[in-house]
Amino acid sequence: VQLVESGGGSVQAGNSLRLSCAVPRSNFDINAMAWYRQAPGQQRELVASITWGGTTNYADSVKGRFTISRDITKNTVYLQMNNLKFEDTAVYYCHADISVVTIEGKTDFAYWGQGTQVTVSS
Repeated sequence: VQLVESGGGSVQAGNSLRLSCAVPRSNFDINAMAWYRQAPGQQRELVASITWGGTTNYADSVKGRFTISRDITKNTVYLQMNNLKFEDTAVYYCHADISVVTIEGKTDFAYWGQGTQVTVSS
């Protein structure tokens, strides 16, 4: 399963960007999706997550500025990023938690997108 990310770019502080991540349709169930980010020299960190039932979770650093949402009909997750700050500069990665159910049982898989660069200038 290859996740398809889009929406990164370069903006000035205070502006907005929206990231998208689509999971190509196949014979599986999406349990949750999330956005992580990794700045140079830093560890990858969770930015926001959403279960396919709609429960969301945010890093403290983005609460009130970022909104994660999903379109179940399109198997797509979005990250609306408002009031961007210089410290939001990073490569943003989409993550999908997927289950495949067969007659033999359920198997869980985790997939990552290729990453999209977000650069915020102060």
